[in-house]
Amino acid sequence: MVELADLRGARIIGPNCLGLITPAWRRWAASAARQGRGEGLRSGPVGVMSRSGGMTTEISSTLTAAGLGVSTAISIGGDAIIGSTYAELMPLFEADEQTQAIVIYTEPGGRMEAELVDWREANHSRLPIVAFMAGRFMDEEEMQGMSFGHAGTIVEGAEDSATEKIARLEAAGIPWWSGSTTSRTR
Repeated sequence: MVELADLRGARIIGPNCLGLITPAWRRWAASAARQGRGEGLRSGPVGVMSRSGGMTTEISSTLTAAGLGVSTAISIGGDAIIGSTYAELMPLFEADEQTQAIVIYTEPGGRMEAELVDWREANHSRLPIVAFMAGRFMDEEEMQGMSFGHAGTIVEGAEDSATEKIARLEAAGIPWWSGSTTSRTR
């Protein structure tokens, strides 16, 4: 499906995700709409991209509760093969005048954060990005090679680890947090 979408100039969101919502338009994927997700979200200047459906709604709800609101929230899914990565979605947020910042939810496994950092630097992104890094405990030796949460979070090497992802985000000036710890960025 991903290859066919590329050939046809189409974009896949997911699989195995909530989809997306633009609160000003009130559009969620059908499954989320049936469950009442997205109700009460306030339109605002912050875009959300997340590998986790639950965290997509949590971050969006938190931004709304804080009075900021959400421009568009996209749950991209946590499978090993997904339709659209953070870097592939960034041009859409860049083109959206309402979006003034981005929050991403990320976790160990995969190279999406590296692609995002590279895209941001190559395209001189106007958007500040903040990241939530889940699963830092996965860097412990006894956890190596194990799956955390999503099918796509198998850490294949050091560059897939939370520690390396955090270092890459920090080097790009992207602040991060992970629950009980705070960002170590300047």
